[in-house]
Amino acid sequence: MALGEERMTDHFDDLETRSPAQRAEDIAHALPVQIAHAQTIPAYGQSFGTADVSALDVQTPADLARLPVLRKSALVEAQKARPPLGGFVAETAAFAHLFQSPGPIYEPGMDSRDWWRFGRFLHACGIGAGDIVQNCFSYHLTPAGMMFENGARAIGATVIPAGTGQTELQARAAADLGATAYAGTPDYLKSILEAADAAGLKTQITKAAVSGGALFPSLRDWYTDRGITCLQAYATADLGNIAYETAPGEGLIVDEGVLVEIVTPGTGDPVPHGEVGEIVVTTLNPDYPLIRFATGDMSAVMEGQSPCGRTNMRIKGWMGRADQTTKIKGMFVRPEQVADLVARLPGVSRARVIADREGEADTMHIQFEAEGAALDSAEDAVRDVLKLRGSVEIVAPGALPRDGLVIEDRRTYDT
Repeated sequence: MALGEERMTDHFDDLETRSPAQRAEDIAHALPVQIAHAQTIPAYGQSFGTADVSALDVQTPADLARLPVLRKSALVEAQKARPPLGGFVAETAAFAHLFQSPGPIYEPGMDSRDWWRFGRFLHACGIGAGDIVQNCFSYHLTPAGMMFENGARAIGATVIPAGTGQTELQARAAADLGATAYAGTPDYLKSILEAADAAGLKTQITKAAVSGGALFPSLRDWYTDRGITCLQAYATADLGNIAYETAPGEGLIVDEGVLVEIVTPGTGDPVPHGEVGEIVVTTLNPDYPLIRFATGDMSAVMEGQSPCGRTNMRIKGWMGRADQTTKIKGMFVRPEQVADLVARLPGVSRARVIADREGEADTMHIQFEAEGAALDSAEDAVRDVLKLRGSVEIVAPGALPRDGLVIEDRRTYDT
């Protein structure tokens, strides 16, 4: 089955239960098409590194490593130089909406079926035709409200466009209109339910689709005790839905409309499965083809297949921020500089910069994972790249933690 074909099953569509071989075959068809399309778009054709790569050579997620990573900071700068969308789309006028997120950064939107791919997540939450979804994501400038509205339409649910704030009115609307499902940040539903309790209102919400913040286990348990199934999705304003839960504790399943890589922060180099790194996403959406877009968030691949029967790759969820930029002795040290250190030293496979304090002064210690690397060469590289002096240590291959950190800040400021 091709990537664009859908047939309703117990799952959202048959794409979710493809065999690994079928998914690989479909990607091998769709990915070169998307890369070739991106090469016709001004930003990619002129500035962001796809022009020199043959689209036919990019047929697997591993092949994407041939291409540079696109960081949000570069997208912001491109939008300033070429407003409103930085030359990353073929035809701005074709979009139904244009949004502004903090930064500011601008995102396009369409009202075609499930354009942001949230229907799949809402379906996994058990939401569908007959449900009334109280959508408490913002409809003001930012796209989250429209993202969930668009997904709810794809599964035939009715939407209360509640937006944010006015909690007492939200509670009254939920009770009077018979909302059966909630969409919004994890903690705001609790506020609505507590306001309903205080007003003596009876609500019917039994399903919650949340994103945009941490879903703590204690909060999920609070909802469970009230008979509410609460599941979370990982999404961004630029990319839409990236991955979503189908059951607590089973990781997040990568959406069928994107490809996810986990890379070493500051680089585009994929880490081995199971290691922590930065989430980099390529969309298969031709309207807004973001190629190797760095989210700045950390996660890791979760081994095995989900018990729900969906077969796509899983990630472990949010595991911190990839931007580990740290000021040491008055100078910023960035993950990209650590990557440059590794590239300069033959035999070195990875490095870790450790910031600490001795008395009232900053200290810097750099560990290089290597076999046979020269200590004096490493010290020279540190001075050249970081413009700082620090102690250097060569450690055995495999000695550094696989936790995604390339810059570790051990300093505390409470004493």
